[in-house]
Amino acid sequence: MRHANPDDLKEMDGLLGELRKIKGLVEKKPGIFYRKSKAFLHFHEHESSLFADIRLTGTEFDRYPIKTQSDQARLLKLVRSIDITSETSSSRAISK
Repeated sequence: MRHANPDDLKEMDGLLGELRKIKGLVEKKPGIFYRKSKAFLHFHEHESSLFADIRLTGTEFDRYPIKTQSDQARLLKLVRSIDITSETSSSRAISK
C-alpha cells in the first residue's frame, strides 16, 4: 500500500474539488486534508484500488473505498455530516 500519487489524485479530481469546498478542511499537501491541527483525511492506492483514510475520532483512521462514484458520494456524505470546526466528531460512521 502506498499514498496516492499525482496520477491517482487526477482520478478523483471531482471528489477533491468537493472536499476543498468544505469549510474547516485545509489541504496542506495535494490530497492530504487537516481538520484544525490534526491530519483528518488522506488517500492510498492498494492493489489497483483507491481508498480514503479518515480520522473520525481519536487517533485511528478508518478506511473507505473510493473506487466508484457511489463510493465517493458516500465519503462526501460522511465528511459533510461531521462538524469540521469541532475538535471531536459527533458523526457516526456510514457503512463502507
